[in-house]
Amino acid sequence: MGFERCWRNLGQRLGMNVLREVHAHFGESAVRRRRYRMTETSRMSRRPGPSREARRASRMGPLPEGLRPVRPGMWGGRYRPLTESDVLKIHRTALRLLAEVGLADMPPSGVEVLTSAGCVLSETGRLLFPATLVEETVAKAARRFVLHGQHRQHDMEPWGSKVYFGTAGAAVSIVDARGNYRDSALQDLYDIARVVDVMEHIHFFQRAVVPRDLPDPYEMDFNTCYAAVSGTTKHVGSSWIHPDHVSRSLEMLHAVAGSENKWRQRPFVSQSNCFVVPPMKFASDACLCMHRAVKGGMPILLLSAGQAGATAPAALAGALAQEVAEVLAGLVFVNAIQPGHPAIFGTWCFVSDLRTGAMSGGSPEQALLSAASAQMAQFYDLTGGTASGMTDSKLPDAQSGAEKAYCHALVGNAGANLIYESAGMHASLLGFSFESLVIDNDIIGATQRTIRGIEVDEDTLSFETIREVCINGPGHYLGSEQTLRLMQSAYLYPGVGDRRSPNEWAEHGSTTISARAEKKVSEILATHYPAHISGAVDAAIRDSFPVRLPRPAMVAR
Repeated sequence: MGFERCWRNLGQRLGMNVLREVHAHFGESAVRRRRYRMTETSRMSRRPGPSREARRASRMGPLPEGLRPVRPGMWGGRYRPLTESDVLKIHRTALRLLAEVGLADMPPSGVEVLTSAGCVLSETGRLLFPATLVEETVAKAARRFVLHGQHRQHDMEPWGSKVYFGTAGAAVSIVDARGNYRDSALQDLYDIARVVDVMEHIHFFQRAVVPRDLPDPYEMDFNTCYAAVSGTTKHVGSSWIHPDHVSRSLEMLHAVAGSENKWRQRPFVSQSNCFVVPPMKFASDACLCMHRAVKGGMPILLLSAGQAGATAPAALAGALAQEVAEVLAGLVFVNAIQPGHPAIFGTWCFVSDLRTGAMSGGSPEQALLSAASAQMAQFYDLTGGTASGMTDSKLPDAQSGAEKAYCHALVGNAGANLIYESAGMHASLLGFSFESLVIDNDIIGATQRTIRGIEVDEDTLSFETIREVCINGPGHYLGSEQTLRLMQSAYLYPGVGDRRSPNEWAEHGSTTISARAEKKVSEILATHYPAHISGAVDAAIRDSFPVRLPRPAMVAR
């Protein structure tokens, strides 16, 4: 039986007066809910009030903080793909790899730092990490550090099994709602940051696309960071290919913060650093950039991105053990430079499609490895970062939604602290979609609701509510105090997802989710121009640095 028929039968049984009363209450609440179809007679007899569209617009607005059913940093950890014994086996294998295989290709300055800390340089030039050194480093490593936003309401506390979702990537193309690909540009990067700035369920912004219109490496590095911190007040992640580029960007960040001291008190940018070239080799330039960032007070994402079946073993446990070893080596390096410096345990275990060797970011194996990565970070009691949502689909379609949903559900419920790549990514990280950014915000919100789970207490067990309705009440829960209270605080509603009946959907143009997301993106980009960096500060930055983002593109027209 269709929903509308069920609803009409319920109306006949309960009486339209009751339904009108509930409908009026729902309409006056600033929340999203299903629009119930009403007959022309009941519509005419309804008491005067705001128009239907006005009520819909009101319900689509953000809820007050205290009423939101999901929030940043909710506690996950219910899903455990590894047993405690499995975790210990992976840990011990990682220690053996570090002690017996070690890592190659560390630049001389890094060799000096690590050998002074207790590493041994083998005859073959590989740095070996004694197990005692690794375990001592883990014991003294930074814990429970805040990742700051430029505005305090966006500060994150990524420890334990608290979960935050954000962007990341180095996509080289933008894909539109119709599947057309073009080169990504600096303006795209800034616009993505602007959209992220207003997405409720995307909690931080890491560089998502490469500005291919900037061929000069320094200008690309500097402007990537500049556009990101200009486009959002949420925490930002960026990357650099040369230590001098890091230094120049730090000077700009000091200006944004107000001074170097203020920056060091609340660093709102972290360095995403691919310091290893799997399997088990250091990336020399990245290590030099890491050294400069640590000295500059910038948190470090220690990112190892081995690809199972290509640059890591095809066996998932082996791939995880290798990447844990690589990230532990990075942790030793960071703490040898500056003991207790904030570092994120970034095991990004990627997956190959073994039929072709190509990356498969939307595979179930990817979901398992990222969820297991969360467990390993929790084992060490370190802030962990991993990847999820890297669909292999080329555009926002059913494949994209399915792959992102099951990956986010597993990784989020595993309690990963920082989930990167979670919105907008397509084609196994080669493409980025503005429309998906908005659609994925819905998927992430739904995932957060599953992370929250079901609260079981005296109130939610509802004995008194059931007794009142069944014995003294009208025989339904539509107008009960509990229903009206929980519809705001316990139920989550989509932003661009459609829950209308087929008839009502058709009456409103039979729009696809991509079309609705495209409209939403256009509205945001036409109206939202962050102004947290003053014009005077921005002008001073432009006088000192090669800013390539035109000022007129950053202000309302």
